[in-house]
This record gives sequence, C-alpha cells and structure tokens, in this order.
Amino acid sequence: MITHSPLETPVVLIIFKRVDATQKVFNVIRQMQPKKLLVVADGPRLDREGEAEKCQQTRAIVDQVDWDCEVLRCFSEQNLGCGVRISTGLSWVFEHVEEAIILEDDCLPHPTFFTFCSEMLEYYRDEPKVMSVSGCLFARSPNPQSYYFSHYLSCWGWATWRRAWQQFDFEMTKLPELLDQGWLHQYLPSQKIADFWERRFRAVYESERGDVWYYQFQFASWVHDALSIRANTNLIANIGMDADATHTQGKSSSQLPSFDYLEAMSFPLHHPQEIQRDVEMDAAMGRILLDNPNLVTRAYRKLKALIA
Repeated sequence: MITHSPLETPVVLIIFKRVDATQKVFNVIRQMQPKKLLVVADGPRLDREGEAEKCQQTRAIVDQVDWDCEVLRCFSEQNLGCGVRISTGLSWVFEHVEEAIILEDDCLPHPTFFTFCSEMLEYYRDEPKVMSVSGCLFARSPNPQSYYFSHYLSCWGWATWRRAWQQFDFEMTKLPELLDQGWLHQYLPSQKIADFWERRFRAVYESERGDVWYYQFQFASWVHDALSIRANTNLIANIGMDADATHTQGKSSSQLPSFDYLEAMSFPLHHPQEIQRDVEMDAAMGRILLDNPNLVTRAYRKLKALIA
C-alpha cells in the first residue's frame, strides 16, 4: 500500500538482459506507481549463449505491474546495440509523451528522484535553455540550492522533454563544419577540455555509432547552448558493475567514481536564483574528466576501443 499519490509523470525503463538489476529498479518504480510506464528493450546477440533467455526473463519483469498503469512496450527482436536501441527507443517514447523520467536497468533510484524530476520537468517545461535533468551526482556544490545548472549532461537517471529530444541528431551532421570553425574551442572554457571533447566527438562521428548515443545528445545540447539540471544530492546508485554490464564490465569500484550510495532529496526545493551554469562546478567536472581519462561511465565514454 503506497502512502503517496500515483506518479503522474511517465517513466521510461530501458532494459536488456540484466535480470537482477532490472528487478531492483522495477521494485522502486513499483513503489512510485507511475500511471504510464514505457519499456524499451534491445534484442539478444545471436552469438552469445544464453543471452536470449536472459533477455526474455528480463522482459518478463514488466509483467509484474500490479497497479493501475498503462504499459507501452518497444521490444526489438534483433540486437541493435545500445546506441541505436536507446536513441530509437527514446524517439518512440516522445511520440507518445511530452516529457519523461528515464532509467536504465542498472540505475537504482532513490524514491525522491521521481519527485525531484517531476517538479523540475514542470518548473522548466517552457524554458528552452534547460535540456535535461540529472539525478546522478558527480561533484557536489557547496551552495545551498537543491540543484545547479551545468554544461554536462548525465544519462544515469535523468529526465527530459520532447522539445529537447527533438534537437538530437544521431549522425552529428553539423560536427565537421563546426569543428573546422573552431566552435568547440570557443565554446568550452579551456584548451584541454576542448581537446578532450573534440577527440571524443570525432571518434564517435567517424565510427558506426552503434553503441553510443550520449555524445550525440551532449553535442546537441552544446550546439543549442543549453544546460542540464544537476541534483546536488546523489539520487542514483549505479548497480551495473558485474559480468552483464555493457560498458562498466571488468572495472573495479576503485577505478570509478563512487555511485554506490543513495541520498534523499529534501523538499521543498531550493531553486537557484537564475538560470546560469555553475562555472565552478563545471570546472570541477572538467578536472574529474582530465584526471580520469579512462573513466568508464555511460555518461562520459563509450567502449575503450572506440575512443582510445
């Protein structure tokens, strides 16, 4: 029996073959009882023994919905790769809804994550400068506000609007022209940071892009001079450091930022006085990236072979 009203904001759950992790994330979603749940699933790789069974078991978790909920499924029978599957899946999502809270199968949310995202989606619904909301804390601001604005997106527990996703370009068609014009070095505050991102953007552009979509969304955000809301509380724990992980497999916790804890967001929220990026926090994020060039997170890199 829940003690709060069912969640009005649609929730997206992106799944693959991680049965245990998906069950944990689903259990938290069940607590919130969203009125609409949209599930995106990639298909199994035919050369991986037992993967089809794991995919089927993972998809079956969605059948546990036992509350008043419209469930929409977008299941691929073939393996598209996480870049294509997530990007096409989110395009499908925003054919059905105007805004959504988005969770991958290894992003375990604190229950207050949903309330935070819902309030942010409503508060900034008509503000084109704000492109996304993130619940994963990479760097904590010393300021008392509940959140801050950043150049950097995060896809570990996030939310966005249809209007923002419409700016997404999987092919990054404008990239060569903009890089030739020196746009990135003019836009970003330091030569090292600009070089860091230029290498990664070029690597993605020159690849087949089957396993990456985050960089394209980050690129779209910067092209439109947009910002991301970053919670100043860690509302997401990453539970994906196991043998079934796609991008974090084989990495010990000592090689990654600590995302294995959860905090509750306090309400009412304390809003920043203006929509302006936190320069100090972005500088801290830049240092994290430069000091950890092999940081393996879905937010900041693809597979090692792609961006080496």
